[in-house]
Amino acid sequence: MNANEVLITKFYTAFANGDAKTMSECYHSKVEFSDPAFGLLKEDQVSKMWKMLLLKSKGKIKIEFSDIKADDFSGTAKWVAAYNFSKTNRNVINKIKAEFAFQDGLIIKHTDHFDVWSWSGQAFGPAGYLLGWTSFFQNKIREQALLSLKKFQESK
Repeated sequence: MNANEVLITKFYTAFANGDAKTMSECYHSKVEFSDPAFGLLKEDQVSKMWKMLLLKSKGKIKIEFSDIKADDFSGTAKWVAAYNFSKTNRNVINKIKAEFAFQDGLIIKHTDHFDVWSWSGQAFGPAGYLLGWTSFFQNKIREQALLSLKKFQESK
């Protein structure tokens, strides 16, 4: 494994172990993160999002990762998160493809891709299956995710 593959492995190993501090250490101070649930997050918001998600999971999130590939500039990984969605207590198994960019030996950009409609159906049940494909529902998911992050940041 090259240094960036080791870095990605360190990140997901820390995630699987519920170690938000080590996850944060893998990120550049100017990191940008994006995914369908939160949209674009920058810098400290990124580490705080992971910390919030780990705390909300109460140690009951299961992370598996595979297919880590990277060169000097970019990388990819596949990962699966299995957890109970806190708002509905429904089981979710989310299959994610991550893309990374690196700078100064750290992750400067992290983009997660997943099927929002599939996730919505698992997280919200019938309403998610019926409406999860709509931009209205997806925007509501993003609004709620960002509101949760804002409240978490204000409480810390």
